[in-house]
Amino acid sequence: MPLFVIQKHHAKRLHYDFRLEKDGVLVSWAIPKGPSMTTSEKRLAVAVDDHDLSYAGYEGVIPETSYGAGPVMVWDTGTYRDISPAGWEKGRIEVELSGTKLVGKFALIQMKGRGEKNWLLMKMKDGREHRQGDILQTAPDSAKTGRSLEEIQAESPTPPPCEVKE
Repeated sequence: MPLFVIQKHHAKRLHYDFRLEKDGVLVSWAIPKGPSMTTSEKRLAVAVDDHDLSYAGYEGVIPETSYGAGPVMVWDTGTYRDISPAGWEKGRIEVELSGTKLVGKFALIQMKGRGEKNWLLMKMKDGREHRQGDILQTAPDSAKTGRSLEEIQAESPTPPPCEVKE
């Protein structure tokens, strides 16, 4: 099964990077407000450059002299199953995530008339959605190490293992 990772990243501002393994790279979106387990919340997801697969496990501080400088944590990770009936080319991606925090069906829907980079991420009804509480607040720390973003920030900078794919 292909992997997914959500990295909590404080570069210029705090955001979450949602990444899906596809065709040997991590197809990526920046989610300013982070993912939600509540079906009524639609979150903006802005398509960004693909990343190398080696970046999926990166947790550390990107040096000041590098693009995306700041702390990065593996907020959630796991595998996913592609359940997209229309396919990725139609602007609607549906996946079933099996992560440590996010579990169940999610949809990424390209916003028509808002530029090709703008998508919405939403939790689909599947019996595993949350009706109350914000998972970003109840589970803020790393799924990989259990550390907070502040604890990671206190470390010495470590360059990511790869360059961003164009």
